[in-house]
Amino acid sequence: MNRSSFIPILLFSLVSSFSTQAQVADTNTYLENTKKELNAVWPKSRRINLVFHGHSVPSGFWDKHEVHTLESYPHLVLKALKEKYPHAGINIIITAIGGEGSINGQKRFENEVLIYKPDILFIDYALNDRFSPLEKTKEALEKMIIAAQEKNIKVILLTPSPDQRIDISDPSNPLDPYVVQIRSLARQYNTGLADPYVLFQAIIKEGKLKEHMASVNHPNLLGHELIASTIIKWF
Repeated sequence: MNRSSFIPILLFSLVSSFSTQAQVADTNTYLENTKKELNAVWPKSRRINLVFHGHSVPSGFWDKHEVHTLESYPHLVLKALKEKYPHAGINIIITAIGGEGSINGQKRFENEVLIYKPDILFIDYALNDRFSPLEKTKEALEKMIIAAQEKNIKVILLTPSPDQRIDISDPSNPLDPYVVQIRSLARQYNTGLADPYVLFQAIIKEGKLKEHMASVNHPNLLGHELIASTIIKWF
C-alpha cells in the first residue's frame, strides 16, 4: 500500500474511533454491573451509594425555602429502585447546596463528594450555572467528571428543570447554552445523561408548566417525578 492511499484510511480510522467514543453512554449497558449488584441477595450483596451533587432542586427546595426532602427526585429515585430491587441496600446521599453552581461544587468535590465513594454520581447544576461564564462552568464540570471517572465512578449528568422567568421553549433563552454544554459533555466523556429539560419543554407547549412547579424556579412533586423518570430509565 502506498503512502497516499494509507493516509485516508488512517484518517477514516481516527474519525470512526472518535465518533464511536463521543456519544452518550448506552442506557442498556452503562450501569450493567451496578444492576447486577442491585439484584444480588445477602450475603452476596453490598451497599450501593448513589450521590446527588448540585443545587437547590436535588436538595428538595420548594416555595419559601421549605425543603421537601422526601419529595425530591433523589428520594423518588430511591423509592422506585427499592420497588425494583427489593434485596438491595441503597444509600441516597445528597451533597447538593441551595444556590450553588458547579464552580463552587467542584471546589468541595474531593472532600465532600468523593469521600462517600459513589457507585453512581448525579450532577445537576445547570439551573444556577447560567449565572456564571459558560467556559468556567465547563471547566468545573469537566474536572468533576474526570475525577469521578478516574475512580471508576459512573456519572450521569442532568439537564435543568425550568425557571418560570425564562421561556425555555425559545432556543435563544439564557439557559439553553448550558443545556447544550451538558449534552456535549455527556457525549465527550461517554457519561449517562438524564434530560428532563426536553420533557419540561413539552409541558410548556401544553401550557401545563405551573402544574409542575412549587415556586418560580423549584419543581413540585409532579416536577420531581418527571426528573426522576429520566433517571430511573438508566436502571
